[in-house]
Amino acid sequence: MEMKQIIQTEETDSGPVRLPVDSESHTFDDWTIAYTKSHILKSVCTNDNKCVQGENGCCELCVYNYSLELPHLPDMVFHKNILTISHKSGARLEFNPMDALKLVRNEKLDLKVACSDEWKESRSSADTQETVKPFDWSFTTEYKGTVNEGIAVQATDQKIDMFKLMKREPILFYHDLTLFEDELHDHGISVLSVKVRVMPSGFYILQRFFLRVDHVLIRINDTRFHYEKGNDYMLREYTHRQAKIEQLKRVPPALFTSPNEIAEHLPVVSKVTEKLSLT
Repeated sequence: MEMKQIIQTEETDSGPVRLPVDSESHTFDDWTIAYTKSHILKSVCTNDNKCVQGENGCCELCVYNYSLELPHLPDMVFHKNILTISHKSGARLEFNPMDALKLVRNEKLDLKVACSDEWKESRSSADTQETVKPFDWSFTTEYKGTVNEGIAVQATDQKIDMFKLMKREPILFYHDLTLFEDELHDHGISVLSVKVRVMPSGFYILQRFFLRVDHVLIRINDTRFHYEKGNDYMLREYTHRQAKIEQLKRVPPALFTSPNEIAEHLPVVSKVTEKLSLT
């Protein structure tokens, strides 16, 4: 199947435009799909830098800093943007920025780019001598969602049937959330988002990490989930695509800023499909 057909499937009309709300839920076939969303995480401690790790009253920024131990957070962390898929048995699948950022490597980045020194300089406070520690400043994450003990994960040869997903169906519920975003000091973009679509036949989830480092590379980590009505499992497909800009000379640069358009031009580096079953 051509990637363009898949793109069309993932951009299916979500229905009539509605006024935005901060939380919403939808029940479907013993599952409840719910989300919450709010403003971005504040960039300064709201307790005048007096927060102590592990103590009650620690502000949201310091909770993130203590939990992640990264030298810096992305420009925009939507800490309250959370998507949950819960089954009546207690099984739960969740997408949240904290768990996604926990998978960012806190070590020296192999990626060599001219902008890295500028980026670190921009993040260094003018009134401190603290050295910026090496870490993956692209915020690349291989996050595939968070599952609890009510879900068993195992490898499978089954594949998500994109032809079924291409079938035109009424959209019962749809939402799109951004979990975090960083503009890499104006040298590209790093963004993690997740969207869910519920149809009469089941539900479909796409979580996408998109990285573009200008003049260097483009990377997409897609995690797709498909549940078909009546099953006691869903399929999870993780695909890692990547190409250096020099490998994309025949691709119009205008496509570099569109994840859906550029995806079909990026070679697949790895792909894994798993079955998530109710226990």
